[in-house]
Amino acid sequence: MTRVAIAGSGVIAGDHVRALAALPGVEIAYVHGSDLARAERLAALAPGAVATVDYERILADPSVVAVDVCNATPAHAAFTVAAGTAGKHVHVEKPAALSLADLDRMIAATEGSGRTLMVGQTVRFQPAVAALAAAIADGAIGRPRLAHVSWYTGYVWPGGWRGWQLDRDRSGGHPVHNGTHLLDVASWLLGRTPVRVFARSFPSFAAGMPVHDSFQLIVRFDDDSLATLEISYSLAQPRDMFRRIVVAGTEGTVSHSTDDDPVLHSAGAGVPLPSVENAMGRQLAHWIDVVEGRAEPIVRTDQVRSALAAAIAAQRSLDTGRPVDLREEEIA
Repeated sequence: MTRVAIAGSGVIAGDHVRALAALPGVEIAYVHGSDLARAERLAALAPGAVATVDYERILADPSVVAVDVCNATPAHAAFTVAAGTAGKHVHVEKPAALSLADLDRMIAATEGSGRTLMVGQTVRFQPAVAALAAAIADGAIGRPRLAHVSWYTGYVWPGGWRGWQLDRDRSGGHPVHNGTHLLDVASWLLGRTPVRVFARSFPSFAAGMPVHDSFQLIVRFDDDSLATLEISYSLAQPRDMFRRIVVAGTEGTVSHSTDDDPVLHSAGAGVPLPSVENAMGRQLAHWIDVVEGRAEPIVRTDQVRSALAAAIAAQRSLDTGRPVDLREEEIA
């Protein structure tokens, strides 16, 4: 039995608790949160889990071999470093950190000390995206040269316009908080490292938000391949989603669109699209395989670092209105 702890008691933490509790051979020992009542509500979803506001209690428990850090982004670095220092394996939600310096400390405290660190880039575990990656790896399109990702959703954030994600000091800005999804998947599918980023943002329905709800990125990679990435929270219904991914190479093209998914609606509830369904479950099952030594992480920390650098550069590009070359500017 692999005993793990959850650090976080928000909406995303609830998704993690449900996914881990459903895995055979996994026991959630603790759910940590700054609000004990919220932690208790999540702990109730996992038989035997103990709610606590004392993180040191978790770190001191030798039966806990791994910690899943899914609290707010500003806490990721401190919680991960503490867990790694205590000899625990760590899974951390995206974005992994708000700076490269923090991420480097997290890596040193885990991988540098003989433990593992996996970042929750959930999109890689969505069935449609995994199928695209497998086809590209099998040589279906030759050498990948161009990626185009369009991602529209009606989901903003818990708390709506008052969510902490809209506070740039806490989220890193929209390109960091949500852009890491697009930057990671484009880098993964192309198999290259971003070197130059140009970003622009604009409001759609939510003109009064302190952070624009839509943005576009043009990303050049180290082999001169190119990605055009766009994400928008402009759809009218909260649970609506449209996504299209195209990757073109020297010998062909692969693509996916959620338009190809059967769409079901029920009163007041959304039904997960087959192309994205149970990605969290697959992701955390893979993490447990990593913890138990049965697999190497699909999401490597060097890839996470390059995508985070590009996301930070994208926010800088929004601030300046100019492209940012990651090879020429110091990205902190």
